[in-house]
Parts: sequence; C-alpha cells; structure tokens
Amino acid sequence: MHGSVAQIFQLSKIQKKMNQKKIRIEACTNSVASSIAAQEGGAYRIELCDNLYEGGTTPSVATIELCRKYLHIKINVMIRPRGSDFVYSDIEFETMQRDILYAKTLGTNGVVFGILCPNGTIDIERTAQLIQLARPMTVTFHRAFDMVKDPYTALNQLIDLGVDCILTSGWKNKAMEGIENLKELVSRANNRISIMVGSGVTADNITQLIQTTQATEYHLSGSNWVESKMQYRNEGIFMGGLKEIPEFRYKLTDAQRIRQVVEICEAINGDNT
Repeated sequence: MHGSVAQIFQLSKIQKKMNQKKIRIEACTNSVASSIAAQEGGAYRIELCDNLYEGGTTPSVATIELCRKYLHIKINVMIRPRGSDFVYSDIEFETMQRDILYAKTLGTNGVVFGILCPNGTIDIERTAQLIQLARPMTVTFHRAFDMVKDPYTALNQLIDLGVDCILTSGWKNKAMEGIENLKELVSRANNRISIMVGSGVTADNITQLIQTTQATEYHLSGSNWVESKMQYRNEGIFMGGLKEIPEFRYKLTDAQRIRQVVEICEAINGDNT
C-alpha cells in the first residue's frame, strides 16, 4: 500500500497498539458475482445474503452452492426468513432451522442470525437451539443486536450462549456514529467474543474505526451501482412496490473498493499478503 510518511507513521502506531492482532475484513455480498469480486478484493470472509434492501435475508441454496464452488475464502450465510423485525413465528423459526442444516450440508463456515423477544431482549431459548444446530459452524449474531433494549446485558448473554461474534454498529445507524459505544463494547467483551464493526465502513474511516474501537473484524459491502442493460423501460411500474427501490440498476460488490480497505488493514497487520 502506498501512502504519505504521516499515514505510514499513523498505521505503525496503530499496529503497535493492536498488539499484533490481525484485522480481518468481511464483505457483505448479495450474489455469486459479488462474492467472487469480494474474494478478488482480498476479503477474508463473506457474509452471503439476499435482499439487501431489507437488510439481508437467507440466500438460495443454489447461490450458496455456487459460492462454495467458486470461492476458497470463508463463507458465512445469513439465516433470516424475512425483513422487518427479529421476532419470529414458529413457522419462521422452523424455516431458520432448516436453512441452517442446508448451510451446514453445503459446507459453509458459519451462519449469521439474530432472534429477539418482543420486549427488546435476546430470545435466549431459541438462540441456544440454533447455536446447537449450527455447530461445528461458527455463529455470528447480526445487527438485531443494535435493536436490543440493553446492549451490555445482551453482550453477556451472547457470551454465555457461546456465540462467536457480534455484528454491530454500536446501536446507531452507522458505525462512525456509534464509535464510542463500539469502543466500550470491545473493552467489555475483553476477547471473550469478537465484536465485528459494520454499517458504513469504508477506506476513508477504517483507520479511525480501528484506532478507536480496537476491534479486529470489520464488515462492509464495498458495492457500486450497476446500470441495467434494458433498453425499453416502463418507468411507471415498481416491482418492489416502492419508488425508492430502483428497477433498472442493482448493487454489485466492487473488488477495488474491498481492496482499498484490505490494503489498509494489511499495512496495520504488518504484512502484504
């Protein structure tokens, strides 16, 4: 990675402060093509989803299977039967269980889910059931964590349950807004669980996030808009029912945007691999 003397000095200081802990980048991807781009960009792992407009739902079996075919990096699969809240019916919970088993059968490395009770607490009983079902895969509790009533109580509960990682923005819309909360969360976690920082992570703010929070895992989409090849366009119809959801463009992970963040992390890690 190329940079000014001041930038290199700053990264060197962060490296010493991180005590040689390796910083890893997870790319949130929504397709096989995006996943391949994330790998090309140097991501350590992907979080494979569908329907990013709804915050991510479970991808198809074919998408998981093809990602496992074409990727050599780690694959975590989103287990979320629908958008909106994280309080699930019995049928939805059964769907999550089946999806976890499919993910395990297809050889994925981990699963990502979150279940809450209506009062804003962790659904401990159901979370424990899904963890048991998922093993030996890793388990990440996703940004449902940002919707809990008491994050620090939830942190300890997830540690006790044996969750491997929490994806969070510090219960704010973007990680930079929750940066002080993230710092406190990493401190309280005290290496008992990984705190993965996500939402709005870019090459422009990754250095500050690392320096402040001391987290070792970061989550980003690194995507760009791709224009549709459709020549004829009926501009008056919205398949998703909302004008805010574009019909003639879609998001695709940009390998270069991932690479920019990865190179900064490699400089802090002290390697060029």
